[in-house]
Amino acid sequence: MGPLLIVLLLALLLFGGGFALHLLWWVAVIVLVVWALGFVMRGTHPSGGRHRWYRW
Repeated sequence: MGPLLIVLLLALLLFGGGFALHLLWWVAVIVLVVWALGFVMRGTHPSGGRHRWYRW
């Protein structure tokens, strides 16, 4: 019974980790797209120059 529980727990951890990593890859892709769009579509400063679209 013990080894069966260990195998099931290990499978659950690996599935959860794989799902979390897959989700993190999609989040990273979405953030990269938003960053690229913000970089491309940034406005101009009143003095004529380009300004940063982020505050930091």
